[in-house]
Amino acid sequence: MLDNYTIADNFSLISKLMDIQGDNSFKAKSFASAAFTVEKLPMQLQVTPPEEIAKIKGIGDSISKAIQEMLQTGKFAALETYLLKTPPGILEMMKIKGLGPKKIATIWKELEVESLGELLYACNENRLTLLKGFGQKTQDAVKQSIEFYFSNQGRYLYAQAEALALSLEKEFSQLLAPSAVSLTGQFRRNENIIDEIEFVAALPTPSIQEKLSILPALTAVTSSEEALVWQHEQHIKIKVYPATTEDFNKTLFTTTASASFLEHFKASLDLNSIPANATEEAIFTQAGMDYIEPCLRNGGLAIDLAKKKQLPVLITHKDIKGIIHSHSTWSDGEHTLQQMATTAKEQGFEYLVISDHSRSAFYANGLSIERIQAQHAEIDELNKQLAPFRIFKSVEADILNDGSLDYPDEILASFDLVIASVHSNLKMSEEKAMARLLKAIENPYTTILGHMTGRLLLSRNGYPVNHQEIIDACATHNVVIEINAHPRRLDIDWEWIPYALEKNVLLSIDPDAHSTDGFHDIYYGTLAARKGGLTAAHNLSSFTAAELETFISKKKK
Repeated sequence: MLDNYTIADNFSLISKLMDIQGDNSFKAKSFASAAFTVEKLPMQLQVTPPEEIAKIKGIGDSISKAIQEMLQTGKFAALETYLLKTPPGILEMMKIKGLGPKKIATIWKELEVESLGELLYACNENRLTLLKGFGQKTQDAVKQSIEFYFSNQGRYLYAQAEALALSLEKEFSQLLAPSAVSLTGQFRRNENIIDEIEFVAALPTPSIQEKLSILPALTAVTSSEEALVWQHEQHIKIKVYPATTEDFNKTLFTTTASASFLEHFKASLDLNSIPANATEEAIFTQAGMDYIEPCLRNGGLAIDLAKKKQLPVLITHKDIKGIIHSHSTWSDGEHTLQQMATTAKEQGFEYLVISDHSRSAFYANGLSIERIQAQHAEIDELNKQLAPFRIFKSVEADILNDGSLDYPDEILASFDLVIASVHSNLKMSEEKAMARLLKAIENPYTTILGHMTGRLLLSRNGYPVNHQEIIDACATHNVVIEINAHPRRLDIDWEWIPYALEKNVLLSIDPDAHSTDGFHDIYYGTLAARKGGLTAAHNLSSFTAAELETFISKKKK
């Protein structure tokens, strides 16, 4: 039998869902009123005679019937109907402070946002401030509330876990000194998603336990000879592997590698044959292969290359020569074009590719044809002021439902580069997604395919695509594939980089920056790119300004 509070909660929830769906406002208010009435009742409805329930002030026949349904069946069919047609992410939004039904409805209908991760991304792109009834304070409050909510979920983006991981490594090293301490596992491999922060410490289990027990942020979970596990106050697991001084590097090696990497490695070397005090470099030498960077220790591909002495010289963030894919106040950016360009120049970059949203992205203040001309005039003037620094004219053109781009050819021809991306109607079958993307790739004005799958890590799966077919098409049509460096995207996934390199397709690590702070995201894009074996030579944003100009000229011909 349901108690009054549960019945009231059901009425309150259906009222909110009706408001979100934009249905019968009179009925929604009736349910909201019933929720208030039921919650304040002095007696339990489950022990009240049915004929008396309808007589209660504030409860009429229809509400009485709904109460009887819940009391007799434990269900509320009308509510279940609304729950079925409401995305789960919308229900999650209702838990966020400052978001009422009306605001959620606006976000859902106007931004096509259906999850908290998408909403956080929209806040980072300054989208909420463009909606009626929203301002900067509201956007900041919503962003803060979502980040707090996510911090309780236990899984983190690499960028979210980074500060804590590095801070703990420093703290553990001081507490356990002079014994060696190192990060290992997922974090050392630079995985996109971090489930736990792992360490190796050259101390036995009891000593680690005793020394780290003084940290108030850690709550012990399990302890064994193999590993100790704590829960951090930031809701992420902390695991420490004990080791002797002699086998510290061996333990670091085995805990850094993925299970798949170790399985492949064991075919070349019995781990039991590794001598005491061997460095990681010595372990690889003993196995007859070159040293493999931790970020490449996921599968067998790097092992095969290391045996053949063919490992690539991996790209670093210092190889990035310019900022490709950025937004300004011309669309949904936080800073002006001049601020974006000046900051890029001050940070040592040679150029900025400004790529504000196209006209169909009305929710992002997309550029009309007239505004494009005005922006190009500003770019011309800034290029005179900032030379030899260069601003390249670009646009992030929406790939429309039929696969065409958002402007006629004569407008597309006015840009130096065109980044083609999908932003709307993301719920597609693979057949629909492929038709849409392939047509965009075939467009002669498409320079770069932006965030290929539309995914948002920990928030939204990308639409299904055949990666090989898309990469093949980009090879045929000389289209660059973006590695969107935003920590919540990292799209194309690093696992497909080797195939793109095999097909001689250029990639481009692009921050998709909506503010000057966003330039830093190239660091995370580079970490992901390294996992796929990317070199500077195969990355468009590592081209100098002169090289990029030559590339553009050839592409236009």
